[in-house]
Amino acid sequence: MTAFAPTSNDRSIKVDGLKTHDNYQLLNRELAADDPWRLDGNPFERKRHAQMLLLSLAQGPIANALEVGCAAGAFTEKLAPHCQRLTVIDVVPEAIDRTRRRMNKPAHISWVVSDVQQFSSEELFDLIVVAEVLYYLGDIAEMRMAVGNLLRMLAPGGHLVFGSARDANCQRWGHVTGAETVIAILTEMLVEVERLELQGDSDNEDCLLVRFRNPVSSS
Repeated sequence: MTAFAPTSNDRSIKVDGLKTHDNYQLLNRELAADDPWRLDGNPFERKRHAQMLLLSLAQGPIANALEVGCAAGAFTEKLAPHCQRLTVIDVVPEAIDRTRRRMNKPAHISWVVSDVQQFSSEELFDLIVVAEVLYYLGDIAEMRMAVGNLLRMLAPGGHLVFGSARDANCQRWGHVTGAETVIAILTEMLVEVERLELQGDSDNEDCLLVRFRNPVSSS
């Protein structure tokens, strides 16, 4: 599960009815493109990243952050300068390799090839960013498992920034569900702080961005 869905004009073609393994292969092929998913060239994607960064920085400088899914590093490049430490995970090795090359391997970033359901860390993160990732999972039970795994690593009072295409679009592309369903899961355990709705020129360019806070006290 890389962090971002296929190019907006191709999403329904690329993922409709595909199994997870096939999605993985398609992600690898997309990563071979000069601008995977048009994350650098598409105005909607640039706007989405700009808003994600504002949500991520809402509480000021970040001591320790986790980015789940890096694709080709378009958002990693924006987030990294604001973090004292940043851990980046992606299930696709080429995504990690490509992002490391783009970032010129700064010392404060740790790179991990891992699935979101399997990743573990003894560290707690002040910020977790997970965008356009969870709808690649096979069912809602797996999404709940992934969310639970991430929340075990979210520091008391820490923030999680979630982004996804809406349920209707994700289902049209062949996925089980999307933003609204995962937001409902997150709301069971976190406090919603801020929500943004973004729309572009295409029907596929329609996503929700939400910032959550962990209400658990450190005391």
